[in-house]
Amino acid sequence: MSAHKQDIEGLRAEIAAAAARMIAEDGADYSSAKRKAARQILGVAHSDALPDNAQVEEEVRLYNELFLSETQPRRLLHLRRLARQLMQELQEFNPWLSGAVWNGTAGEHSDIHLQLFYDNAKDVEIFLLNKNVPFEVSEGAHFKAHKMEAVENIHFMWQGEVVTLALYMEDDLRGALKPRDGKAQRGNLAALDALLAQDGAQGAA
Repeated sequence: MSAHKQDIEGLRAEIAAAAARMIAEDGADYSSAKRKAARQILGVAHSDALPDNAQVEEEVRLYNELFLSETQPRRLLHLRRLARQLMQELQEFNPWLSGAVWNGTAGEHSDIHLQLFYDNAKDVEIFLLNKNVPFEVSEGAHFKAHKMEAVENIHFMWQGEVVTLALYMEDDLRGALKPRDGKAQRGNLAALDALLAQDGAQGAA
């Protein structure tokens, strides 16, 4: 390995670690945390040394284990249990859990992110209105990088926690189940139940 490449990889690791701290402690999103960390370390927000999200996610896991081992697992379990309740409520809309609550890195500032694979977004909005749940609507990027159309996001409070529903078409699910870096990026209710059973087994150990 060349000295230059070693330097780049060293900077990338340093930026990933700094970004992970911002995510775990301050609730920063991955993109903002990486840019801020790069600016602190390199003086610029964009660089070839920026780590990818998978590297940052691993650093968040390490940070949680080192510094938040007493509080983070309880917080994660709480959010996963709430997510399960909500997924049961939304079962007719084919909900899948994603984000930090799914991958296990959720902390004090994390929200619950669900992806619904259902062809009529208005039905979801009507469902929430009938439940007297106030919500706001925004647009977000599709999880498939090559798709340019925006995805409707619905934001609301659920038992004291912020929830975001990303509304996809049913056909989008076919490409959603491919793992990235060997890891599933989302899970349905059965997959969440398996995680909760694992959490319970670890808590009992």
